Amino acid sequence: MNEKIKHFKLQLARVFDDDLRTEQWQNYVDYAIMSLIGLSTLGIFLSTYDNIVAKYGLWLDIIDYFTLAVFTVEITLRIWCADLIDDKYKGVWGRVRYCLSFYGLMDVLSTYTFYLALVFPIPYMTFKVLRVARLFRIFRYIKAFNVLARAIRSKKNEMLVSLQFLCIITLMLSFILYFVEHEAQPEVYDNGWTSVIWAFAQYIGDPGGFAETPPITFWGRIIACIIGVLGIAIFAVPAGLIGSAFTEVMEKDEKKEKIETDIQKINEYMLVKSIKRGNLFWPAINLSIGDLKMTFGLSEEETLKAISSSKNLRLKNLAAAINQGPKTDMLVVNQFYVNNAYGCFVDRNSSVTIVNPLGIGDNGLSFFDWHIAQLGGFNYVANENFSRTHSEPNKRCNLYTITDESKSNSYFEQYINDIVKDKTPNDWIVIIAGEQVVKNSPYDFHFELGGERGETSFDFTDAIPNDMVKTKQLFDDFSKSLEERCGLKTDFHQIQPKVATQNIARYLKTRTDANVLLITVSYDLMIFNKKVYEAIIETATVLNRNLETKKEHKLYDEEYKMRPIESEYWCNLYLNNKIKART
Repeated sequence: MNEKIKHFKLQLARVFDDDLRTEQWQNYVDYAIMSLIGLSTLGIFLSTYDNIVAKYGLWLDIIDYFTLAVFTVEITLRIWCADLIDDKYKGVWGRVRYCLSFYGLMDVLSTYTFYLALVFPIPYMTFKVLRVARLFRIFRYIKAFNVLARAIRSKKNEMLVSLQFLCIITLMLSFILYFVEHEAQPEVYDNGWTSVIWAFAQYIGDPGGFAETPPITFWGRIIACIIGVLGIAIFAVPAGLIGSAFTEVMEKDEKKEKIETDIQKINEYMLVKSIKRGNLFWPAINLSIGDLKMTFGLSEEETLKAISSSKNLRLKNLAAAINQGPKTDMLVVNQFYVNNAYGCFVDRNSSVTIVNPLGIGDNGLSFFDWHIAQLGGFNYVANENFSRTHSEPNKRCNLYTITDESKSNSYFEQYINDIVKDKTPNDWIVIIAGEQVVKNSPYDFHFELGGERGETSFDFTDAIPNDMVKTKQLFDDFSKSLEERCGLKTDFHQIQPKVATQNIARYLKTRTDANVLLITVSYDLMIFNKKVYEAIIETATVLNRNLETKKEHKLYDEEYKMRPIESEYWCNLYLNNKIKART
């Protein structure tokens, strides 16, 4: 699927989000669909008048055929992009699952069945009923109906228990009713079924008159009174449960809206607290929790709740990066970009792909890697959601050290395929991670090419990159440029041990013909050193100069020329999350 089709499909998914509260052009499509549903319903209503049909029947048919054609296109597109609306609708069976959902079923029955009449004989009455079913489609836009449906779902177990209790009591009373009434009127209560029918019919008022067998004995009338009270209870109990659930759902929605507002405030403040370095404006790397609490008057619980509920904010403790001296907790919030299940994938049609395998674990890495890829014009793949020590069991997976457990993760292949797809021997996959073993070394960068510790040659067996000539050229340029321009030192097999056999760099080498390179960066540089901005610019420049073969050799810094809070690009990226990263 090419990029234009992907973009079109993404736009359709936003059109079909059924959310009328967002301020975006897609809402006009929602209102148009609702208007057509109303027009179709009006046509159905007018068709019940014979004199109107006789005079305006042609126009009613035109309305019917027009709305049918529009709904057919709309519903077909809904089914096509259902996987972007919810992951459970992916694949063929996912689409089937969508068609069997309540709204999906209403869509299909109210539209596609009309085309079946061209092949199968379907009664005209069936068509009339299915046309009326179109009105159900408007419920997806009505918040009150959704709240009511959620309230019922939340109390379904309690209602089921109360219903079971009432049914069992009613059944017992109906049997007793039979025994006491059979002797008084044996021709009426000739079997237990009669008393059961009479008892349950009282709950719905016996509209069909099929249970007109009232008891005439004293005890029979007592039982009838009890059943009458139960008749009240059978509606009062569910009504009370739904009423309380309705209140709970409304309160939950209010809390959710409050959390979403707080998330928006924090994301916006990250852009407001930008910094200017090297004539470029940068979003904040970290913001302290104390700063957020004082700025917005949030409690610590509200602040932590907002961060934990956000898809693109995470809480980190800077003390974890300190290896010497006393440690004091320094809680900060990081901001990052996500656009898929494992984290982030941005295709910029570059010969270089930057891979961030530990965004959720290595503090500062997501900021560091994202801006290298952005400034260098490189492709970007980041794992932001999975780690070996994640608090959620379903996200407890290591995508840096590849094990059988890693491969069993449902998103592992998507992650790997996004890294290696369409790669040639001239392409480069550059994995940039935090120092994994050695801390507080005199070096800021470590080129890890797969050699033993102390290996100084670029000609050794089991090297990870294929083109060691260009790798040496890159290393020489990198180490010289970073030291001369930033005062930062680069290590080559002097400190870090040999790359493990399960490391992602070695695994990727088995999956692609492209060159694979592993660079680890000191935490001190990414978190505490003010030279981090210079390091990012120079790293992007050197990688672009030495490895880029598909695009112009330059720094792609257009998005850094104004403050992030004033930039449409950064605001869309972090505040609305409505566009893909610019390619």
